[in-house]
Amino acid sequence: MKNNDAASKPLGFWMCTALIIGNVIGMGMFMLPASLAPFGLNALLGWGVTILGCVFIAYTFAGFARSMPGEDGPYGYMRRAFGNGVAFFIMWCYWVSLWITNATLVVGVVGYLTALFPDLSAVPMLAPAAALCLIWLFVLVSLRGAHASGRVQMVSTVLKLLPMLAVIVLGAWLLVSDAGVYAAHVPATPLSFEATAAAGTIALFAMLGVESATLSATRVANPESTIPRATMVGTLITAAVYVCVSAIPLLLIPQAELAQSSAPLADLFKRYLGADSGRLLAVFVVISGLGALNGWTMISGEVTASFANHEVFPPAFRRLNRHGAPVAGLVFTGLLASGMVLMNYSRSLAQGFTFLSVMVTAATLPLYLIGGLALVKLWKRGVVKGTSALLLSAAMSVVFSVWAFYGMGQEAFYWSVVLGAISLPVFYAMRYWRKSNVVSQVLT
Repeated sequence: MKNNDAASKPLGFWMCTALIIGNVIGMGMFMLPASLAPFGLNALLGWGVTILGCVFIAYTFAGFARSMPGEDGPYGYMRRAFGNGVAFFIMWCYWVSLWITNATLVVGVVGYLTALFPDLSAVPMLAPAAALCLIWLFVLVSLRGAHASGRVQMVSTVLKLLPMLAVIVLGAWLLVSDAGVYAAHVPATPLSFEATAAAGTIALFAMLGVESATLSATRVANPESTIPRATMVGTLITAAVYVCVSAIPLLLIPQAELAQSSAPLADLFKRYLGADSGRLLAVFVVISGLGALNGWTMISGEVTASFANHEVFPPAFRRLNRHGAPVAGLVFTGLLASGMVLMNYSRSLAQGFTFLSVMVTAATLPLYLIGGLALVKLWKRGVVKGTSALLLSAAMSVVFSVWAFYGMGQEAFYWSVVLGAISLPVFYAMRYWRKSNVVSQVLT
């Protein structure tokens, strides 16, 4: 029996923690210092608000997992609180963000690969072909089951943390050896609420994924204890790394120069460690991107299967292979991501991540906003057992989500509306299809 449990639920504490860290730290971190540079010290204030908000969000989803370990993640939580229609609306937006994320990740990875292997850009169509190969490579990894994906995630997470550690060590060394360098380029941008809010929402894009462990709840051993612990530990580790890695370039590189950088961490290394260090960093950027691609590929299959489990996608999407992997869900989202690559492979790295930051953050915020409301509602029903700290966390998740929407402006709100509107015909078509099947079965 234990062996069967281990096979069906292979994700333990360390794999879940690696899933969160690996999914949150993708390729955006390697560009984030440049994105935040125009905001000056407002960026650090924005980080403070965003980290606090993400800790509230992480604690809220940890509370769901602790109280409802039998549910298959956020879809189950939202459905218990608000019904199938609202749950589908929220998770549809989130599901779309998953395969768009995969497409953008792989375009970014190939962009850095061309810096290592120039022939990729010299031969027509070779770059998009490489991107498609990487998408399907990680679909194949996920088809080997959650255990295989989890092992890849643990290795890639360790490797992707190495350049982050190198930045932190460099910053500490300069602080000890020449502390005056930190005072030489202090950003001059004045502090303001608007700038802090805008910087905070950019930082939020980098922190998306704190809910990752709950999305694979059916593959987690002892989910009622494993998911909450992994969620909080993974979120706090990621937050600490991000703040250090964002603050050090902001204080060590002139603000105008940093804002124009297409590879801010590479420029930091070049400035203090020599030109060759930039090429080495590109290797770790690729590893980081591939690690995130691995984690989000696995989760996109799980979310697709969750739709089928709740009868809003065809039953074929919930069928598992002998490794316990949702084959149809993985293949379908792989095809969607491939289509996005073919349509967008000509975008530059910066353009791709600008599109991603708006699209994906807007698509994810409804889950965080309604998630806080859902926890309060389920607590009132007695479904969720929680303390006043958990209720405060849920309330602050709602406040933070509204603040984030304010910081992103109208474009993000419109994207949320458009993505949600697309879900409605799909939902009603599936409901009609289910009713038609029931009637035909009765008549026969």
